[in-house]
Amino acid sequence: MKKLLVFGHQNPDTDAITSAIAYAYYLNQNGIEAEAVALGLPSEETAYALNQFKTEAPRVIETAANETDTVALVDHNEAQQSVSDIKDVEVYAVVDHHRIANFETANPLYYRAEPVGCTNTILYKMYKEKNIAIPADIAGLMLSAIISDTLLFKSPTCTPEDEEAAAALTEIAGVSLNEYGLAMLKAGTNLDDKSIAELLTLDAKSFPMGDKNVRIAQVNTVDVQDVLNRQVELVAAMEAENGAQGYDVFLLVITNIIESDSALLAVGSHLDIVEAAFGVSLKDNVALLPGVVSRKKQVVPPLTEAFSK
Repeated sequence: MKKLLVFGHQNPDTDAITSAIAYAYYLNQNGIEAEAVALGLPSEETAYALNQFKTEAPRVIETAANETDTVALVDHNEAQQSVSDIKDVEVYAVVDHHRIANFETANPLYYRAEPVGCTNTILYKMYKEKNIAIPADIAGLMLSAIISDTLLFKSPTCTPEDEEAAAALTEIAGVSLNEYGLAMLKAGTNLDDKSIAELLTLDAKSFPMGDKNVRIAQVNTVDVQDVLNRQVELVAAMEAENGAQGYDVFLLVITNIIESDSALLAVGSHLDIVEAAFGVSLKDNVALLPGVVSRKKQVVPPLTEAFSK
């Protein structure tokens, strides 16, 4: 087997980048030559974490089959969220905390999926099970991902296992959990210098729902209105993407990390189904979603159910 490449999903967030780093180290410690790579550049939040723990960002790849015949997936499993030539390589392993959809392999594989808030929580458990010591820098990156995915434990996706892992990783990394966590999250909310295209691709994923193709992007902020002030441009860009990429619906979830709620900007056909999914009425393409912060747990499931009826 050639060197195995480990990567998270397209438009990588902090969990996608750092879980690739953590799992590649884990595999290397188990005698499997592996390299963490990425399917996009790190966000400002992720860059903050990488800089804090003096780690270089993984190199970005466009395709995998030109380098290797075997890959490992972290923080995703759905083919449309993965590397473009995923069908041309063998998937050796998956470590993930999302739904399983649009995924199949020709051969058996190692598959670890748990309903926790963060992929790195699963990886922490895997390190413990193998008695592999976690270096301080990798512990810091794993902690950063848990903070990011659980919004410092305020997301409904957060479990006691996430909190337990975060406490242990905090001690290894030697940081103040709340102080570091807030600083990292705030680093990721600076959207003033982001273009419209960047806002719509910072953290965006596509989901097949029934016979529809739904695109869901999410941005974190401390002022939802700052983003909605650019609504005209956002809607125009989302409509263009729907036409170019064949999305039936494009949703932008604008999450306030301080208030723990979101605004939804929806563009496309079948917006009545979107309204039914959340029990809201869109006004000028916008609806408020009180208490909604998690795409995985609070956005995708109701939409999937609504579009499957």
